[in-house]
Amino acid sequence: MLTSSGCVIDVGGVGYAVALTPLHARSLHVGESAMFSTTLIVREDSMQLFGFATSAEQGIFEALLTVSGIGPRSALAVLSHMGPREIFAAVVAEDDAPFRKVSGIGPKTAKLVVVSLAGRLSHLVEGDFGAADADSVDVSALAPSGAASVQVIAALVGLGWNEKVAADVVNRLGGGVASADAASMLRAALTELGSPGTRA
Repeated sequence: MLTSSGCVIDVGGVGYAVALTPLHARSLHVGESAMFSTTLIVREDSMQLFGFATSAEQGIFEALLTVSGIGPRSALAVLSHMGPREIFAAVVAEDDAPFRKVSGIGPKTAKLVVVSLAGRLSHLVEGDFGAADADSVDVSALAPSGAASVQVIAALVGLGWNEKVAADVVNRLGGGVASADAASMLRAALTELGSPGTRA
């Protein structure tokens, strides 16, 4: 059974209410079997299940819960507003603006999300981008290195841009940020590439 905030799943004749993102809930159909990961949140007066379509979403949800000021409802709201790739890109670019657009998250909390999640989302490469991308992307590319341009190209490919587009933007930026670390170069590349809709 679908509800306004998720669904009720029948497990051996017992119904469990599960909170989902709206997109996940719309993908389900009454009477059909469904399988997804869940996180149980235990409070003094309640126990609540939160369900996720991918392990990456679940990992981000649980990471968000470690941020001061973010509860399970706010964490689910972030995932309802942004996909794993968008969250990863925003954290890497140290851009808190997308998080400020989420209802219930103010400027201070948005900045705290970016700072708190920095360096903690490497599981996205394997969990959300797929095995093929995982082989070609090294999240350690976000660390300073003499081979920053090569690392940034790999990171951009992992975020969904094709290799030629990634190489072109890094080459264009090379003169301006040649001495920068990979993280700074990646932020500049993401700014120049713009929104995901501009990907080739």
